[in-house]
Amino acid sequence: MQRRLITTVVLWLVGPGSVFAASTELGPGDNIEAAIQGLGPGDELVLRGGLYTLTERFSFGIAGTAQQPILIRAKDGERPHLMRPNANENLIDIDQADYVTIRGIEFSGGSAGLRISAARFLTIEACEIHDTGDVALRANDTGVTYESLRILNNHIHDTHDTGEGMYLGCNNDGCRLANSLIAGNWVHHTNAADVAQGDGIEIKEGSHDNIIRDNVIHDTNYPCILTYSATGNGGPNLIERNVMWNCGDHGIQAAADAIIRNNLILSAGSDGIAMQQHQSGAPSNLVVVHNTILKATNDAISVRSNTGNVLIANNALFAPNGDAIFIGGGMPGLITVVGNAGQGNAGGGLAPAVLADLVNAHLNGAPPIDLFPAPGGALVAAGDPAQVVADDFNGTPRNGVADIGAYAFAAGGNPGWVIGAGFKDAVGVVPPPFDAGLPDLGSPDADQRDLGPPADDASRGDASPGDVLTGLDVPAGDGGNVDASRPDAGPAPDAGGTPEVARGSCGCTTSGHGGEGPTLSPVLAVLLVRRRRRAR
Repeated sequence: MQRRLITTVVLWLVGPGSVFAASTELGPGDNIEAAIQGLGPGDELVLRGGLYTLTERFSFGIAGTAQQPILIRAKDGERPHLMRPNANENLIDIDQADYVTIRGIEFSGGSAGLRISAARFLTIEACEIHDTGDVALRANDTGVTYESLRILNNHIHDTHDTGEGMYLGCNNDGCRLANSLIAGNWVHHTNAADVAQGDGIEIKEGSHDNIIRDNVIHDTNYPCILTYSATGNGGPNLIERNVMWNCGDHGIQAAADAIIRNNLILSAGSDGIAMQQHQSGAPSNLVVVHNTILKATNDAISVRSNTGNVLIANNALFAPNGDAIFIGGGMPGLITVVGNAGQGNAGGGLAPAVLADLVNAHLNGAPPIDLFPAPGGALVAAGDPAQVVADDFNGTPRNGVADIGAYAFAAGGNPGWVIGAGFKDAVGVVPPPFDAGLPDLGSPDADQRDLGPPADDASRGDASPGDVLTGLDVPAGDGGNVDASRPDAGPAPDAGGTPEVARGSCGCTTSGHGGEGPTLSPVLAVLLVRRRRRAR
């Protein structure tokens, strides 16, 4: 086997000695599985462009450290493409990955694209995953806590079978995603004719303190974004600054424990944002603020059978043929509706606004479109100042001004990204490199995770984002929503899939699913290429 080694030695001074790392460059035809399995702390594997055809199970388990993460990346200016021509195996099985980054690689084919069995501080960025026989990226092995994953700037599209773009966590808190960042991804066309489910991004029950930010999601079969409840494991999940359209079901669906803000929803097959019972979670500890939602039919925002506090504030809602805000059953006294504007029924909780109050709005359901507030329109500085969040869809500071909807008004027009199919041009999508702590999740004020005590008058539901999201208030059981789409784990190559149970009349969706390097003296550095192949 021919392979070219880039004999790069990187030295870090740590105490009395130095720790080095090896960089290895490989191309198609080389045994890259063995090379990956042999990586240790601080190592780098560079893949040259070309097609790498996989015909047998491909798996690895590797571990870097916070100070010396492992990097697997494309060669600069080149595009390696790992392809499996059938769905008999997952494309890649990541058995374990601690402090590992995978960057700039194209993946296609296989059953699941990337199946992650266990990981901590794993980054997958600037990759493309497409034409998979099942879900594109999955992390759902029973009993695992997936800690501090970063899924950044990836292009995920054209899935089949169950068909989710991302399936993260397990049903009924069987495993969970925690303290992770999913940002800047472009996820689309999870709605092929053979797709049974096809969520864009799905984060399962028990997952907590995750951020879903600056993603572009469209043409899905199920909700574009679906989260469940945190079940007491930690804080709420944050869903912000995303844009979505042609969502086959709801645009965003959340059971409980979520902050949903500064999102744009152009069209969805059911409701724009739906808060409803799912598994053990029922609507509570939810904040929905400064979103812009256009709906030709159905409801822009819905709350069904809430059991705890829900805040709906400063949203621009256009549902001329349905309800701008629908509240059904539950405990309506715990729902605060304030500062919203638009069209549609809302029981008196909606100030009037029309599409002309946006720069270039329509109900066609897809770009081109411009949902920036029009000068002098009904959305400018017309919301509730007590519910203003720190920034807007572009990441522009709001400076306490209560402009309604996802954008902060500026006299010069929209200073940010033009909505369209592709990656969102956003500031702050990629966090800084790993350190010994958690990934960059933003300041407490920016993410509103400095959550205070509940409102004094809980029956009135008069609460702000800083005091409504406290302890969990969910009933036992799953309220009859059975989620039996498939097992959440099982041996490789794939966990398989079974049909999903039918949805109820409320529109509820029941979706499935190393060691340290050597130490050298300061005057001696020796190149060492480690080759450690695990038994298969």
